[in-house]
Amino acid sequence: MTRHGKNCTAGAVYTYHEKKKDTAASGYGTQSIRLGKDAIKDFDCCCLSLQPCQDPVITPEGYLYERQAILEYILHQKKEIARKMKAFEKQKQVQKSNNQLESKSEERQKVERFKTRENSIVSKPINPFSSGQDKGSGMGSSAESSTGSAATSSQSLPSFWIPCLTPEAKPTLLKKPSKAVLCPMSGKPIKMNDLITVRFTPLDSSLDRVALLNRQDRYVCAVTRDVLGNSVPCAVLRTSGTVVTQECVEKLIKKDMTDPVTGDKLSKKDIIPLQRGGTGFAGSGVELHANEARPVMQV
Repeated sequence: MTRHGKNCTAGAVYTYHEKKKDTAASGYGTQSIRLGKDAIKDFDCCCLSLQPCQDPVITPEGYLYERQAILEYILHQKKEIARKMKAFEKQKQVQKSNNQLESKSEERQKVERFKTRENSIVSKPINPFSSGQDKGSGMGSSAESSTGSAATSSQSLPSFWIPCLTPEAKPTLLKKPSKAVLCPMSGKPIKMNDLITVRFTPLDSSLDRVALLNRQDRYVCAVTRDVLGNSVPCAVLRTSGTVVTQECVEKLIKKDMTDPVTGDKLSKKDIIPLQRGGTGFAGSGVELHANEARPVMQV
């Protein structure tokens, strides 16, 4: 027997530590892991491509995208909506034609039922010389017909082994698709005209793009010249597209509500908080736990 209890393998009880260890090794159960800084995107990266933006745009909800990536996404979604709408209209036409055929068949059945009723009204002459055996034979024939119908009904039951009696699955009905294109991050409707161009202020304007991306500190606030990062709350001004810190907004911009770059008047909707990634610490306000659901190990 080993020294520590969790490493003891001679006990008769299947401990929680052993169960957790076996679950992780077997590939069953829900796996949870805490995300680090390497698994979180930077504040200037696109939410779709996860790469630093070259031509960044922002949605009214504050999510940053590369212009080319979000426009391709919107066009792709519009094509999908058009395809689904076409399939829905085709299904609608098929249902309409089926309803017309059913109505016609019902009318035919009504006519047939009317004819049978009219024919049964005519009384047949009764033969007084008929014996009771004919009645018995009639009862026998009716019994035989009932047994025959029971046999046919039993043969018409669905069967998974006979190909001609195999039940068929009915096609699922399509719902009418929504014409609105939804944002992949917020789930709210998004339009091309709602995208706002973002202008980051580089830390060193003499550096080219490649040299700038190799640096850890790339951009600064357009007013206070503070270095921007995931740990610094930022905001985008709608009128000019400049990125400033939230501290600058609270202390300077909200006093007179004017854009410090263009001088235009601002409203509350013109100040868009930038959705940034986490820092790897629990206090960054970002969910840092990822869960993966896998098959459950059955006993």
